[in-house]
Amino acid sequence: MKSYQHILLAVDFMPGVEQICQRAKQLAECCDARLSIIHVVEPMIMAPPYEGMPSLPVDFEDQMLDSARDSLRQLVEKEGLEEANWTVEIGAVKWTIIEHAEQWQADLIVIGSHGRHGLSRLLGSTANAVLHSAPCDVLAVHVENP
Repeated sequence: MKSYQHILLAVDFMPGVEQICQRAKQLAECCDARLSIIHVVEPMIMAPPYEGMPSLPVDFEDQMLDSARDSLRQLVEKEGLEEANWTVEIGAVKWTIIEHAEQWQADLIVIGSHGRHGLSRLLGSTANAVLHSAPCDVLAVHVENP
C-alpha cells in the first residue's frame, strides 16, 4: 500500500480547527505528502428586501471572501502551514471540497467532525456528505466540543 501523496485539508473556523490542522500537518510530514488547504464560503442568496428592511451591500459576498482569506492566512501562519497551498472558494461546501480534491488529485481529505445532533451527531453533516461522495479516502478528525 502506497502512502498518501497529496492531502487536502478542509477547514472552517469553528473551535477546534487547530486540532484538525495539526493532524493534517502530521500526516503530511509522516507521508512526505503535499498539503493543500481549502475553506469554502457558502454563497449568499439575496432576495429583494421588504419595505423598511435594509438590504445587504452589493459587495457583501466580496467582503465575506476577503474576511475568510484573512482568517485562513492567519490560521496558516499560526499553525505553521506556510508550505501548504491554500485557497478560499465560494460555493456549496460539499461539492466544492470534492471538486478541488478531484482537480488537485488529492488522495486524502482531512475534515473536522463537529456533529452535535441527530444523525449528524455521528460524524457531522459536512464531513458525512464529503465522506459519501469523495473520490478518495476521508479522515474525519473528531473535534472535542468545549
